[in-house]
Amino acid sequence: MEARLQKVLAQWGIASRREAEEMIRRSRVQINGIPAHLGQKVDPKKDTISVDGQPVSTQQRPPLTYLLLHKPGGVVSTCHDPQGRKTVLHLLPPELRLGSGLHPVGRLDAESTGALILTNDGDLTFGLTHPSHSIPKTYQVLVKGHPSNAVLKMWSQGVVLEGRKTRPATIRFVETIAKNTHLEIVLKEGRNRQIRRVAQQLGYPVVKLHRTSIGPIQLQMPNKPFLHEGNYRSLQDAEVRFLKEHIQHLPVKYSVEVRRSKKA
Repeated sequence: MEARLQKVLAQWGIASRREAEEMIRRSRVQINGIPAHLGQKVDPKKDTISVDGQPVSTQQRPPLTYLLLHKPGGVVSTCHDPQGRKTVLHLLPPELRLGSGLHPVGRLDAESTGALILTNDGDLTFGLTHPSHSIPKTYQVLVKGHPSNAVLKMWSQGVVLEGRKTRPATIRFVETIAKNTHLEIVLKEGRNRQIRRVAQQLGYPVVKLHRTSIGPIQLQMPNKPFLHEGNYRSLQDAEVRFLKEHIQHLPVKYSVEVRRSKKA
């Protein structure tokens, strides 16, 4: 059965849909020896799909894997970086990095640190990066200066970025550190560099940004050792179940698309 190429790549754990689209744009994907194009449909049973010149096997799907990584600073949240920078995949052992299709779910910018989910479950990635998702993500943020209560209230109620207001957020003052302020921020959306852009716009640029949790999925689990920078762990069954249950509550239009993708 034919399906869109980026959907096939995601379903078979080669990359997230976003990553697959970027791979196609960069001419890294070939169909029957010919460079692929966005929106192209393929039949995995008949067509030969290659990535970077290597045939992709769609006969045996790699086992679904779900990891939580503590991303260090200076590492980019992509599978491939044209600038040659270190990616999150470089932090994994070869048996996980090669041929597994693992990719980051969403992104933390290069300077930021903290919790990042990696998986090769394309349907889950598509759901968790859907604009309607609202899993709360908690950040510890150090900003330059001392924002007033009025500024923090404005921030929590939403700030217009590029003509669109951000969703309400929870902003909690933690402490003053010399000329900086430590805040705890909980977001239910993930626009590009959102915290840094809002903080800059309000006049209190970010000095340090660290994500501690994604919903109930935390770097520090109760009665468990802390997950240090550069390390990873497998998600527990309950954590995976939480993520999968969450995307089932997205709008009906999206849910139908997920069901169809599982039949393709």
